[in-house]
Amino acid sequence: MPLQFGQVSRAAMHRAQPAQSHLGTEHEYSINDSIFRPLAISDRIIERINGRVEHEVAFGGIRVSKELQKHVLELIPASPGNLGRLEENLFSGLQELFRATKNEYQFLGLGMHPLLTLNQTTYWDHDEQDYYQAYDRLFGIKQHGWLNIQALQINIPYRDEQELVGMFNKIRSLMPYLVAVTASSPFVEGQVNSYMDSRLVYYRRNQSQIPQICRNVIPERLEGIRDYVEINRNIYRELKKQHAQILCHEWVNSRGEIVRFTRRCLEIKAIDEQECLHSDMAICAFIMALLRTDLELEDSESHLLAMLEDGMRRGVAAMRPELERLYALAARNATREEQRYLPLIEKRIEQGSLAEIMVQRQKEEKEILPMLSQLAWCLKENIPYSAEPGRCG
Repeated sequence: MPLQFGQVSRAAMHRAQPAQSHLGTEHEYSINDSIFRPLAISDRIIERINGRVEHEVAFGGIRVSKELQKHVLELIPASPGNLGRLEENLFSGLQELFRATKNEYQFLGLGMHPLLTLNQTTYWDHDEQDYYQAYDRLFGIKQHGWLNIQALQINIPYRDEQELVGMFNKIRSLMPYLVAVTASSPFVEGQVNSYMDSRLVYYRRNQSQIPQICRNVIPERLEGIRDYVEINRNIYRELKKQHAQILCHEWVNSRGEIVRFTRRCLEIKAIDEQECLHSDMAICAFIMALLRTDLELEDSESHLLAMLEDGMRRGVAAMRPELERLYALAARNATREEQRYLPLIEKRIEQGSLAEIMVQRQKEEKEILPMLSQLAWCLKENIPYSAEPGRCG
């Protein structure tokens, strides 16, 4: 069982607050045919909307980017902004993408493609091949941890070292709770897995030959920027031993939270992609409200790892009382805009993560394709999926 607030072996009072409400987000969606077979055609879609193949293009007021896996497209807002602006910008771009492709494809969120087998996709085979070949030589890309993972990436700006360190440590301690409430990957190759967040199961071992790169998702606690710089230097040293200097960049660090000095932001990588943009923004609202709240949280690495494992395996069911308390605190400290999004988080805590809802729905319906159709509709219409009879809304 997860530890209760106030009963931790080593607690820290976190008072870090975000610099501003403007965020950057990145959203990853699989490309599918009408019966949700993944289509490794991201290059063809980019060529169709842009006239030629490039790894990232401006389109529909947003940016559309390739991902490593060719059956996935990434949508990025034109610029950072508040939650409402991000949602509006991204949804407008998504609608334009549907129009430009004449609604020929089903796009799907979720942390993993629920049906994909590894022979159905491959990795991007245009530019940046030196990077991919280095990864493939070291780790072997033909695995779910590379070719079948979709994340909601959240970029939170910081002003100075004090703010960076404070927010970093706070997010580190919140990570098990965030993973539990956002789990959306309970199916692997069409079968229910024993984890609600299967993406992190594969993600945390996809670079196991150099374990410092991912470090079981939970990052080290920081005392200052120098700590983080030294962490990256240690990773680079290991890569250089393997003659993989080409990967020695800040983005190679694959912990659940990293620092992007070149962007002056913290990048959260541990969160499963959700079913629609509104749900993604609700997760952002929850995080930002919690960053504005004084919290006493677990600080011990061993306990955080145990809590993370429980959250990955069971989702909200692993820590519902703690999430209810966090939600109450977040709701009291949320901005007016954040308060518009938080009811969805309250519902997810009550009903279970998207993964838990999906597993229950599959048990009731005995098949997965009708549910995937509903989830694809949720993305297209920007309406959250629900455990209630209407399924969406």
